[in-house]
Amino acid sequence: MTEKTMTIREMCDAFEVTPRTLRFYEAKELLFPIRDGQKRLFTRRDRARLKLILRGKRFGFSLEEIRQLLDLYDMGDQQQTQFVRTYEIAKDRLSDMVQQRDELNEAIADLEDQLKWGEKMIASMNTTKKAAE
Repeated sequence: MTEKTMTIREMCDAFEVTPRTLRFYEAKELLFPIRDGQKRLFTRRDRARLKLILRGKRFGFSLEEIRQLLDLYDMGDQQQTQFVRTYEIAKDRLSDMVQQRDELNEAIADLEDQLKWGEKMIASMNTTKKAAE
């Protein structure tokens, strides 16, 4: 092996993930470390794949979408198919995220209004209570 490999501990430290996460991604056939007895050795390709997996998860891509996108890397078309499909999924995901943000902003505004109303009610009750004393 001429390329530098990393142990599971080095991968965990470098990418701030747990060993369980790496084993899970291996079980889902997203990573393919070299097995040396009980040791897992991760190649430069594994590191690149993990970086893409973590980015995809951050953007809300499903593991199945990520797996399919990673599998497109080896199509032999200089990753054109992979880039086009990634772009399509990312556009859809961005649309979903914008919609979620808008719904969240609406819910936040509604809750802020309810809190203002509650504040007034509490103040009114305190005023009534003080007047009765």
